[in-house]
Amino acid sequence: MSERPPISPRSPRAALEPEQVPPPPRRSERARNPLVVIGNAIFTILILLMIGAGVSYYYGKQILESAGPLREDRIVNIPARAGKRDISDVLQKEGVINVNPWIFIGSVYALKASSDLKPGEYLFQKHASLRDVIGTIVEGKVVQHAITIPEGLTSEQIVARLSENDIFSGSVREIPREGTLLPETYKFPRGTTREQVIQRMQQTQKRVLAEIWERRNPDIPVKSPEALVTLASIVEKETGRADERSRVAAVFTNRIRQKIKLQSDPTIIYGLVGGKGTLGRPIKRSEITAPSPYNTYVIEGLPPGPISNPGRASLEATANPARTRDLFFVADGTGGHTFTETYDAHQKNVAKLRAMEKQIQNDTVEPAEEAQQPAAAGAPPAAADGSPTAGTRPPAAKRPARPPAPAAPAQAPARQGAAQSTGTPPVVQR
Repeated sequence: MSERPPISPRSPRAALEPEQVPPPPRRSERARNPLVVIGNAIFTILILLMIGAGVSYYYGKQILESAGPLREDRIVNIPARAGKRDISDVLQKEGVINVNPWIFIGSVYALKASSDLKPGEYLFQKHASLRDVIGTIVEGKVVQHAITIPEGLTSEQIVARLSENDIFSGSVREIPREGTLLPETYKFPRGTTREQVIQRMQQTQKRVLAEIWERRNPDIPVKSPEALVTLASIVEKETGRADERSRVAAVFTNRIRQKIKLQSDPTIIYGLVGGKGTLGRPIKRSEITAPSPYNTYVIEGLPPGPISNPGRASLEATANPARTRDLFFVADGTGGHTFTETYDAHQKNVAKLRAMEKQIQNDTVEPAEEAQQPAAAGAPPAAADGSPTAGTRPPAAKRPARPPAPAAPAQAPARQGAAQSTGTPPVVQR
């Protein structure tokens, strides 16, 4: 057992003094190197930045992907030349987002979309997140507005419809040539110019006409695509029923083959009013026999051009008419038509229709004061028999037949189609 070293005696004063701790060892020369100090500082800063980035990423992801405030789908228009702050204000005003503008701007930069925000009209889905909102604007998938152009309108009427529609901009320099626009349902974004709409309708018409002309029956007596459009425009104005178009087309093609005048009322009306489309009154007797390039009671064959813009169905029906020998058709009183091959059979059908109309007229007795009341607003003008005037495809419009009987005095109103029943011989036997 080793002996402890002897403890040297301390004076009472020395015993009261604290014991001295040895100084810490001096840092090595390497630790005191400035490069090491700077490196440690940089490392510390990097650690702090990584922690900050992680926290920012977490909260940024929450902001970008959290459900937005929209309670239902909403269409919002982002104006042209709007800055990021302006876009943020519009979205906030419309209730699409509920974040600070600087957060929106920061999110745009975070998604690398600062130069890709496109103006336009956008549909934002219910509860769309901020990421979805920015993505929608970046993709530029603007709202497409559907516009339907009815078959049988003239080019002037179509331009008038486009002018009344406020989703389009600009004006149309000139009325397109009749028959060069295809009536159909189109979709356009807000702000599309009216000239662009016209150009698209013309391009579509050219494409569709080329396809139909390629598939036409080679036996039809129509020798050019332009003539096909002209005949189809007459078919379009004569019937609005899909199941009758090819048969009406057959009547006209049979008449052309046999060199019989087409005798179509809509051609007379077009010759009188042109692109305005509607006459607003019954055709007069004098107008049926008046010379006109469009009066198919006077001229042989087709008029010089289309009288409307026919739709795809009428073009197809005219290119491939029904295989019949019909030469006449007349309203059957139920919205359709009766077709016949001979004039005698046609006359019998006309007599049936007149008898039906006479019975309806006898059964319908209106008080004089009611008869004097003006027509309902927006209703088309009516002929003497109460049927709409031509231009609205009346179910009882006059149909191809033999040449008209001698005309009455020049200003006497002619019958508005086979539906007319007055007891006097019809102007044109339908």
